[in-house]
Amino acid sequence: MPNRVALVTGASRGVGKGIALELCESDFTVYITGRSVDDMGYLAGRGTAIQCDHRSDEQVEWASKRIIEEQGHIDVLVNNAWGGYENMMEEGEYTWQRPFWQQPLWRWDAMLQTGVRAAYVASRLAAPVMLARAHGLIVNISYWAAQKHIANVAYGVAKAATDKLTADVAYELKDHNVAVVSLYPGLV
Repeated sequence: MPNRVALVTGASRGVGKGIALELCESDFTVYITGRSVDDMGYLAGRGTAIQCDHRSDEQVEWASKRIIEEQGHIDVLVNNAWGGYENMMEEGEYTWQRPFWQQPLWRWDAMLQTGVRAAYVASRLAAPVMLARAHGLIVNISYWAAQKHIANVAYGVAKAATDKLTADVAYELKDHNVAVVSLYPGLV
Protein backbone atom coordinates (compact mmCIF):
# COMPACT_ATOMS: atom_id res chain seq x y z
CA MET A 1 0.00 0.00 0.00
CA PRO A 2 1.42 3.42 -0.93
CA ASN A 3 2.30 5.88 1.80
CA ARG A 4 -0.82 7.98 2.45
CA VAL A 5 -0.14 11.20 4.35
CA ALA A 6 -2.66 13.20 6.37
CA LEU A 7 -2.40 16.49 8.22
CA VAL A 8 -4.98 17.29 10.90
CA THR A 9 -4.78 20.86 12.19
CA GLY A 10 -5.80 21.73 15.73
CA ALA A 11 -5.71 18.09 16.76
CA SER A 12 -4.71 18.30 20.41
CA ARG A 13 -8.16 17.15 21.57
CA GLY A 14 -11.79 16.76 20.56
CA VAL A 15 -12.77 16.24 16.92
CA GLY A 16 -9.22 16.67 15.62
CA LYS A 17 -7.86 14.07 18.00
CA GLY A 18 -10.58 11.62 17.03
CA ILE A 19 -9.95 12.14 13.32
CA ALA A 20 -6.19 11.75 13.76
CA LEU A 21 -6.61 8.47 15.65
CA GLU A 22 -8.96 7.09 12.98
CA LEU A 23 -6.52 8.04 10.24
CA CYS A 24 -3.78 6.21 12.15
CA GLU A 25 -6.03 3.13 12.31
CA SER A 26 -6.49 3.43 8.54
CA ASP A 27 -2.70 3.25 8.01
CA PHE A 28 -2.10 6.88 7.15
CA THR A 29 1.12 8.61 8.09
CA VAL A 30 -0.46 11.24 10.32
CA TYR A 31 0.80 14.68 11.24
CA ILE A 32 -1.07 16.83 13.71
CA THR A 33 -0.69 20.43 14.75
CA GLY A 34 -1.60 22.25 17.91
CA ARG A 35 -0.48 25.15 20.02
CA SER A 36 0.88 22.84 22.71
CA VAL A 37 2.61 19.53 22.05
CA ASP A 38 1.86 18.59 25.66
CA ASP A 39 -1.73 17.87 24.61
CA MET A 40 -0.67 15.79 21.61
CA GLY A 41 1.19 12.97 23.36
CA TYR A 42 -1.59 10.54 22.44
CA LEU A 43 -0.02 10.26 18.97
CA ALA A 44 3.39 9.09 20.28
CA GLY A 45 4.69 6.28 18.13
CA ARG A 46 1.71 6.54 15.78
CA GLY A 47 2.34 9.87 14.07
CA THR A 48 4.07 13.21 14.35
CA ALA A 49 2.97 16.16 16.46
CA ILE A 50 4.08 19.61 15.36
CA GLN A 51 3.71 22.63 17.58
CA CYS A 52 2.01 25.21 15.40
CA ASP A 53 -0.21 28.17 16.13
CA HIS A 54 -2.47 28.59 13.10
CA ARG A 55 -2.74 32.31 13.80
CA SER A 56 0.84 32.56 12.52
CA ASP A 57 1.33 32.15 8.76
CA GLU A 58 5.04 31.58 9.32
CA GLN A 59 4.40 28.64 11.66
CA VAL A 60 1.89 27.11 9.26
CA GLU A 61 4.29 27.49 6.33
CA TRP A 62 7.08 25.90 8.36
CA ALA A 63 4.88 22.95 9.38
CA SER A 64 3.71 22.40 5.79
CA LYS A 65 7.27 22.54 4.44
CA ARG A 66 8.40 20.06 7.06
CA ILE A 67 5.72 17.54 6.08
CA ILE A 68 6.43 17.95 2.37
CA GLU A 69 10.19 17.60 2.92
CA GLU A 70 9.68 14.46 5.03
CA GLN A 71 6.93 12.80 2.99
CA GLY A 72 6.92 14.49 -0.42
CA HIS A 73 3.17 14.96 -0.41
CA ILE A 74 -0.07 15.43 1.55
CA ASP A 75 -3.07 13.32 0.55
CA VAL A 76 -5.57 14.51 3.15
CA LEU A 77 -5.78 17.86 4.92
CA VAL A 78 -8.28 18.20 7.75
CA ASN A 79 -8.75 21.85 8.74
CA ASN A 80 -9.87 21.55 12.34
CA ALA A 81 -7.97 24.43 13.99
CA TRP A 82 -10.44 26.84 15.55
CA GLY A 83 -10.54 29.75 17.94
CA GLY A 84 -13.09 31.72 19.88
CA TYR A 85 -14.00 29.13 22.48
CA GLU A 86 -11.50 30.57 24.92
CA ASN A 87 -12.77 32.53 27.90
CA MET A 88 -16.44 31.66 27.66
CA MET A 89 -16.54 32.84 31.26
CA GLU A 90 -15.51 36.47 31.61
CA GLU A 91 -15.55 38.14 35.01
CA GLY A 92 -17.63 35.24 36.32
CA GLU A 93 -20.26 35.50 33.59
CA TYR A 94 -20.97 33.06 30.73
CA THR A 95 -20.71 35.14 27.54
CA TRP A 96 -20.97 32.51 24.78
CA GLN A 97 -24.72 32.87 24.15
CA ARG A 98 -25.02 36.60 24.60
CA PRO A 99 -26.57 38.61 21.74
CA PHE A 100 -24.04 40.04 19.28
CA TRP A 101 -24.06 43.53 20.80
CA GLN A 102 -22.91 42.04 24.10
CA GLN A 103 -20.29 39.67 22.66
CA PRO A 104 -16.63 40.50 23.19
CA LEU A 105 -15.09 41.63 19.89
CA TRP A 106 -12.09 39.35 20.32
CA ARG A 107 -14.42 36.33 19.77
CA TRP A 108 -15.27 37.48 16.22
CA ASP A 109 -11.60 37.93 15.39
CA ALA A 110 -10.60 34.60 16.93
CA MET A 111 -13.20 32.61 15.01
CA LEU A 112 -12.46 34.21 11.68
CA GLN A 113 -8.68 34.18 12.07
CA THR A 114 -8.04 30.86 13.81
CA GLY A 115 -10.92 29.14 12.07
CA VAL A 116 -11.70 30.40 8.58
CA ARG A 117 -8.40 32.09 7.74
CA ALA A 118 -6.40 29.19 9.15
CA ALA A 119 -8.29 26.78 6.88
CA TYR A 120 -7.66 29.05 3.89
CA VAL A 121 -3.93 29.30 4.59
CA ALA A 122 -3.44 25.56 5.18
CA SER A 123 -5.46 24.72 2.05
CA ARG A 124 -3.47 27.21 0.01
CA LEU A 125 -0.24 25.50 1.08
CA ALA A 126 -1.49 21.94 0.52
CA ALA A 127 -3.20 22.53 -2.84
CA PRO A 128 -0.04 22.78 -5.03
CA VAL A 129 1.23 19.46 -3.66
CA MET A 130 -2.15 17.82 -4.27
CA LEU A 131 -2.34 19.35 -7.76
CA ALA A 132 1.10 17.95 -8.62
CA ARG A 133 -0.17 14.43 -7.84
CA ALA A 134 -3.64 15.06 -9.29
CA HIS A 135 -5.39 13.85 -6.17
CA GLY A 136 -6.25 14.84 -2.65
CA LEU A 137 -8.93 15.59 -0.11
CA ILE A 138 -9.44 18.72 1.96
CA VAL A 139 -11.91 18.47 4.85
CA ASN A 140 -13.08 21.65 6.59
CA ILE A 141 -14.74 21.13 9.96
CA SER A 142 -17.96 23.11 10.07
CA TYR A 143 -21.27 22.87 11.91
CA TRP A 144 -25.03 23.41 11.59
CA ALA A 145 -24.55 26.97 12.83
CA ALA A 146 -23.68 27.73 9.20
CA GLN A 147 -27.33 27.12 8.32
CA LYS A 148 -29.31 28.17 11.38
CA HIS A 149 -28.78 30.28 14.48
CA ILE A 150 -26.90 28.33 17.12
CA ALA A 151 -25.16 29.98 20.08
CA ASN A 152 -24.05 33.36 18.72
CA VAL A 153 -23.69 35.45 15.58
CA ALA A 154 -19.90 35.25 15.33
CA TYR A 155 -20.03 31.46 15.47
CA GLY A 156 -22.70 31.25 12.78
CA VAL A 157 -20.92 33.68 10.47
CA ALA A 158 -17.60 31.84 10.87
CA LYS A 159 -19.17 28.45 10.12
CA ALA A 160 -21.05 29.88 7.11
CA ALA A 161 -17.76 31.36 5.89
CA THR A 162 -16.15 27.93 6.31
CA ASP A 163 -18.85 26.38 4.13
CA LYS A 164 -18.46 29.09 1.48
CA LEU A 165 -14.68 28.61 1.56
CA THR A 166 -15.29 24.89 1.06
CA ALA A 167 -17.65 25.42 -1.88
CA ASP A 168 -15.40 27.87 -3.70
CA VAL A 169 -12.17 25.92 -3.15
CA ALA A 170 -13.98 22.76 -4.30
CA TYR A 171 -15.09 24.58 -7.45
CA GLU A 172 -11.53 25.67 -8.27
CA LEU A 173 -10.04 22.21 -7.58
CA LYS A 174 -12.76 20.01 -9.13
CA ASP A 175 -10.98 19.61 -12.48
CA HIS A 176 -7.79 18.52 -10.70
CA ASN A 177 -9.14 15.45 -8.88
CA VAL A 178 -8.96 17.16 -5.48
CA ALA A 179 -12.15 16.98 -3.42
CA VAL A 180 -13.10 19.54 -0.79
CA VAL A 181 -15.89 18.94 1.72
CA SER A 182 -17.35 20.40 4.90
CA LEU A 183 -17.85 17.94 7.73
CA TYR A 184 -20.42 18.61 10.47
CA PRO A 185 -19.32 16.37 13.35
CA GLY A 186 -22.22 17.26 15.67
CA LEU A 187 -21.89 17.87 19.39
CA VAL A 188 -18.63 16.68 20.87
